Amino acid sequence: MELRLGSPSILRALETAERLLADQRLVAVMADRLTLSAFALAGPVRPGLVGAATTEDEGLQLVLRTQPDLLIACDGLEAGYGISLLRRVKAELPTTRLLIFLERETREVVQEAMEAHADAVMFRSSMGSGESDFIQALNAVAEGRVYYPEAIRSLAAQCSPRPGLPPLVEELSARELEVAAAVARGLSNKEIGDLYGISPETVKTHVSNASDKLGASDRTQLAVLSLLYGLIDPLG
Repeated sequence: MELRLGSPSILRALETAERLLADQRLVAVMADRLTLSAFALAGPVRPGLVGAATTEDEGLQLVLRTQPDLLIACDGLEAGYGISLLRRVKAELPTTRLLIFLERETREVVQEAMEAHADAVMFRSSMGSGESDFIQALNAVAEGRVYYPEAIRSLAAQCSPRPGLPPLVEELSARELEVAAAVARGLSNKEIGDLYGISPETVKTHVSNASDKLGASDRTQLAVLSLLYGLIDPLG
């Protein structure tokens, strides 16, 4: 695929990224120094970048020291593992939003990333078009939504429900299951309300009730646990 940096789509993507990352403090942990340098020097990224690393342990220390709004990572690192980094950050700083690029496009890695409660998961192969997953992921994260594109959800659909999960506090109602599925597709409360002909406040109530029944603390955990329990169709 030819990448034309002067093309209108690329320029629009850069402008959108700059807007979405404005006033965001972010840490980047990438697979190697070349990739990290290229990412760190990108115009939209540079103003908010408070730390960059190529290893899991260095990345964790940067996150703990700088407490960023957003962590952007790859699964493969020079030392350690990006998904393990996400788990450690989630345990220490649960409010930091987590975005990860996956090199390996397998259902096992996709499920692992979801279990780490990544707010946005995408494949590295999606980058470079100007209308890439990255821009959509930034938009979703900025609005407090999750971003699991169809390619990710397609592989998640092949995963069996994870064994050993604790029993549900209470079964979800049919409407709560519909809302949970819509959350997993990255829809906002307004979009879910429009889809089902209910108000955003009613959607908010369903999200809260479903989260309580699953023991989820936020929308990402609601989406992930709904998938891990096998309660929803990832493609539905």
